[in-house]
Amino acid sequence: MNLSVVGSVGLDDVETPFGKVELALGGSASYFSLAASFFGRVGFVGIVGDDFPESSVELLRNHDVDVRGLQRVAGKTFRWAGRYGYDLNQRDTLLTELNVFEHFRPELPEDYAAAPYLFLANIHPSLQSHVLDQAHGAKFVAMDTMNFWIEGALEDLKKVLARVDCIVLNDSEARQLAKTPNVITAAKTISAMGPRLVVVKRGEHGAFLYSEGNFFFVPAFPLEQVVDPTGAGDCFAGGFMGLIAASGDTSWPTLCHAVVAGSALASFSVENFSVDRFRSLTQGEIQDRIAAFEAMTAFPTRA
Repeated sequence: MNLSVVGSVGLDDVETPFGKVELALGGSASYFSLAASFFGRVGFVGIVGDDFPESSVELLRNHDVDVRGLQRVAGKTFRWAGRYGYDLNQRDTLLTELNVFEHFRPELPEDYAAAPYLFLANIHPSLQSHVLDQAHGAKFVAMDTMNFWIEGALEDLKKVLARVDCIVLNDSEARQLAKTPNVITAAKTISAMGPRLVVVKRGEHGAFLYSEGNFFFVPAFPLEQVVDPTGAGDCFAGGFMGLIAASGDTSWPTLCHAVVAGSALASFSVENFSVDRFRSLTQGEIQDRIAAFEAMTAFPTRA
């Protein structure tokens, strides 16, 4: 086990102009682990209620996700419902019910704790610290956060930032955390808080990596149809960390390649609702899309 993830698991109702789904598999850890599983085995830590369908657990297992860290307790699973319009960058949250997730206290199985790569998905910063205290084998730790924690748990968040190697967040969160309107300045400011690597996701505008004065930018993959953007950022993080864990390397070239891999997995995830695109996704399709990114971003030297 090289890679472990701790985060949310949920059942989502999602409506977009292209259809709707109910009680679909959701949650940050679900999206992350399925995306990362295309690069290697993932240790999955989360919590669900007794209403969580066994078919979703089997989907994770079938993708070689280790679910020994999945706690099943009495009660209802975390629920979220949202609606998107034709501007898929905007959504309305219709329902959020924490249910058993409200009392989540993550505990790592021993081989998860010994894993060299760890991703702290979007949970309360105090819980992220609790996980870090257990992860004695972690050599490279990345984390996610959200505006809710930036607003309401900033001091706890700063403590986690001082202990991790990398943070993956979107552009609005980066601006909010760094208190600046400029995302380039924000990346530098956030890096000074602790993580030497800052990855900023910019939705349809792509993503960039910052480290010690170096930048790497990648565009979003041009898709003719986006069905459901829910979880795309978590899939980006899964592809990013999955490639790093598979390579066992955090050199600059590998990190740049990891950003492309993350962008590729995110681009697949939005092609269907929930995690359904991953049911049929092949290694060949992933490699073809990574190659397409390379061709799309290369340009000839002028004569």
